[in-house]
Amino acid sequence: MTAHALHTRRLTVLRAAALFDGVSSALLAEPSVVVADGAITAVHGPAEPVPGGASVIDLPGLTLLPGLVDTHLHLCFDATGDPIGHLAQADDDTLRLQMAAAARRALRAGVTTVRDLGDRGYLALDLRDRSAAIGEGPLPAIVAAGPPITTPGGHCHFLGGAARGERGLRAAVQERAERGVDVIKVMASGGNMTPGSLAHEPQFGAGALRVIVDEAHRHGLPVTAHAHSARSIADAVTAGVDGIEHATFMTADGVDAPETVIRAIAVRRIAVGWTVGIDPAQAGPVPPQIASRLPRLGAARRRLDESGALLVPGSDAGVLPAKPHDVLRYAPEDLAAAGLSPAEILWTLTSRAAQACGVGHRKGRIAKGFDGDILAIDGNPLADPAAIRRLRAVYAGGQAVLPALGSPAEAEVP
Repeated sequence: MTAHALHTRRLTVLRAAALFDGVSSALLAEPSVVVADGAITAVHGPAEPVPGGASVIDLPGLTLLPGLVDTHLHLCFDATGDPIGHLAQADDDTLRLQMAAAARRALRAGVTTVRDLGDRGYLALDLRDRSAAIGEGPLPAIVAAGPPITTPGGHCHFLGGAARGERGLRAAVQERAERGVDVIKVMASGGNMTPGSLAHEPQFGAGALRVIVDEAHRHGLPVTAHAHSARSIADAVTAGVDGIEHATFMTADGVDAPETVIRAIAVRRIAVGWTVGIDPAQAGPVPPQIASRLPRLGAARRRLDESGALLVPGSDAGVLPAKPHDVLRYAPEDLAAAGLSPAEILWTLTSRAAQACGVGHRKGRIAKGFDGDILAIDGNPLADPAAIRRLRAVYAGGQAVLPALGSPAEAEVP
């Protein structure tokens, strides 16, 4: 029996100094978490007897918390200065292996669930469904959209998702449903990384977005819309989308976030994907078109938060050198700057993010019946959310990914 494995078909107990469960505002002292067959079967406080025959892994001085959830990344982009060019040069077999490596990088940083919101050739679905056969080592749980639906020549058209007209849009949704995607991603506005595309300009109007939403909901699929443009955000709300990515409310010369739109986002519980996390070792100058808008972008974010909107973190990892696939660990600083308390930051990174990805019934919490996605960190994250970077152990679906340093004691209870 190895020193750090969580064993299937038998009970394993993790014992630590404290536990954050994903939804509370206080830590549980001296917890014991019982895991079997990859799922949590019980969570106990101090002095609870260990079940007979269980293997015990002691993690003294550490705090347990749920695995992190990144609601928006791109495994097919390589976080270099030319992700589009490198993508064009890679065949599917090469790209699949590169994507698996990117996913494992996220997992080693404690991101146990990722939502890929734009790939090429549905390769993220390959990783989701065949993770054990691609590369070496476990992968995070993957929620996949496949190629995003966009306009011909529009933002990320090179991923292969261009469609036009009602018949074409419905066919695009149907294709994705048949391939087994978990969510429909649509590029409602232009974007910053596609040559010739302007983030403040709409790509699809309210009518086209309504067609996509109608067809997706008919297939039981949620829709999340990439939307920087203020007009596109309003149209997406009108169309009934389930999520909005970025939500920067950009116009040609500034930012315009009408109170009526913000209120509608909050009332309809549309998940807003905040783009957060920058690797400080790779951070460069802010592009002028963003820098000039930063004060009003920050104000719009705070108004969304104050309105009660469901705000969740998405790193957009892969699109820039400052956005490697483990960059979500730097999200706490961005979320704190937006006004979130330490508890809100942790809820946002775990249970709320899982809810937005459609896996809130089994991810994002340490509770009975949830998957055994558990981190052990050094510190109290409710006092210092950046403690998530002081990672000592990662368990994904009950499998040890990153063993605790210092060889924690393991014993078997007779």
